[in-house]
Order: sequence, then C-alpha cells, then structure tokens
Amino acid sequence: MSGGWNTIESDAVRRSDTCAPRRRHLRGPEGVFTYLLDNLGVRDVQFEELIALDADFLREQSPVYGVIFLFKYPTGEKQSADAPRDGEFDHEAAERGLFFAAQTIQNACGTQALLSVLLNKEDEVDIGRQLKEFKDFTGAFPADLRGEALSNSELIRDVHNSFARSSPFVDETQRMATEDDDVYHFIAYTAIGGKLYELDGLQPAPISHGPCTADEFADKVIPVLRRRIERYPANEIRFNLLAMVRDLRLRAREAGDQQRLYREQQKRGAWQWENALRRHNFVGFVGEVLKGVARGKVREGGGAYEAWIAAAKGKTEARRAERTGKGGGESG
Repeated sequence: MSGGWNTIESDAVRRSDTCAPRRRHLRGPEGVFTYLLDNLGVRDVQFEELIALDADFLREQSPVYGVIFLFKYPTGEKQSADAPRDGEFDHEAAERGLFFAAQTIQNACGTQALLSVLLNKEDEVDIGRQLKEFKDFTGAFPADLRGEALSNSELIRDVHNSFARSSPFVDETQRMATEDDDVYHFIAYTAIGGKLYELDGLQPAPISHGPCTADEFADKVIPVLRRRIERYPANEIRFNLLAMVRDLRLRAREAGDQQRLYREQQKRGAWQWENALRRHNFVGFVGEVLKGVARGKVREGGGAYEAWIAAAKGKTEARRAERTGKGGGESG
C-alpha cells in the first residue's frame, strides 16, 4: 500500500510511480466510481462508460460534468516541464479558482481524476459537506500541498480503500516503472471558466485546450482525445473513457420513461453485486473446492487423479504456447 492507500480495481494491479499495470482486459470501472462518489457524500451523480469517441453520443448524456480517460502511460517518453505535447500549461488557473492537485498517491490516480472534475463543479453538483470543507481548507494551497492534503484525507482514503479487492496476492511493492511495464493512468477533462482543461496530477499545471463552454464540451473534448489516441500504434486499443453525468435514474423519472428507469435500476443492482464481491477474498473457498475435486478423483481410482493432472498441465501448456505465438504474453 502507499501511505495507507490500497489498490482498487479502477486503478492498478502492480504499483509503479504513476498508476500501475491493469491486467487482462480493461473493464469499465463506472460502478466503482459511482458508488465511490455516493460514499463520499455526493448526490445525484454517476459515471457512464462511453463506447465510442462520438460527440453526439456524449451529448446525449448531458449534463456532462467531465470525462475521465484511462490510457497506457508512456513510461519511456520524456515529459517536458515547459510545454505539453498538446495544449498549453495554465499556471495561473488555480489563482482563478480551479482546483488542481499534484499526484502524490501512486495507486489512486482514478480517485484523484474523478475528484479533479468533481471539485471544480461545486456550482453544478451537490458535493456534500465533507468534500466542500476539504475544498475550502485547501483552497489557498499550491498544487503540491493540495496533493499532500488529499493523500492525508481520512475520508477520501477510507472510502477509496473500501473498494479494494481482498486478495493475499496483490503485490504492493513500490518501485519505478520501466519501459517493459504496461502502466495505465487516469486523467480528467472538464470545462471550467470558459476553457477546456486537462487535469493530470503528474503534470506541473492544468493544461488548457482553448475556449470551451459547457454546451461546447462534447464537440471540443472529442478531438483532443482523438489526438491523444493517435500518438499510439494503430493496434493499441487499451483505452477506457468514462463520463461523469447527472444520475440517469432522475432523467428517466422526469421523462416518465419506465423502461429506462428499470434498466438503470438493474444496472445499479449489478454494480452493487460486483462491488460486494470485490471486497471478499475467495481464495479459501477456491482451495476447498479444489481439495474436494481432488478427493473425488482419488476415490475414482484407476489413475483418474493422475490423468486429471496431466490434462490440466496439457491445457496450460497449450494456452502458454498460444499466447507466445500471438506475440508475447499477457500484459502487465
């Protein structure tokens, strides 16, 4: 863990000095983020996964408070402190009231990204008493001290940790990422004060992408996201995009759309189930199941146990050979 912060599914599996590698597919963490907001005291806000970089589709989710983008972090690429690759640093933005915090927590960049949007939308969203107090307390701090204050917030840390997966096998060793690591990172985009901002705690300041009103957000942010994705090889598809939107159940009730309301309630139920499972350690249960199966094979006799073991080894070798043939193993 990093200063008492556990790794949650939205962030990482193996830690580095950014966020760490996510293994296998990148499953959307919208259920984790939505209930994380609920537990922080935020009202009537949820996350929705965006399956396409399409301005019209994003506009349909309006009001959209911002988006969170998950991407493969270029560990071998040198970052310039003078100018970003796209847009321009706005070092004076914080003086105009924008909330921006440096990332000092290595395995909580997802939580920090959602707070980067949320704490800049206090005039549109009920962020709750405790987050409002935190924002007011850190209002005059520079970015590095805001990051330290965030890392020391018991409220935010405890809620974040409540979504940690229970497993004795999570490697929490802190180390620097190398070019061989698949490292993933969350950043936020939102319209603040008439500008489109990219908020990334690993950067020295907010990055401005030019004029942008709330109504123009969908049309302005999609080209920025496309330019970022175009930096990667054409076969790189490991991205994830989430929109922070008004609770879709409220929209369904206001429109009298019972079918949509039912779908949204079912989705919430599925998220709750997944979040509950995430908190449990099933290693003991799986071990007991395997022991029961093994005892059954031994009782069968006639070499059934040995044949079962040999078949399992054969399948494992076949999968390993298939992965090697596809170009080099599992990510992370």
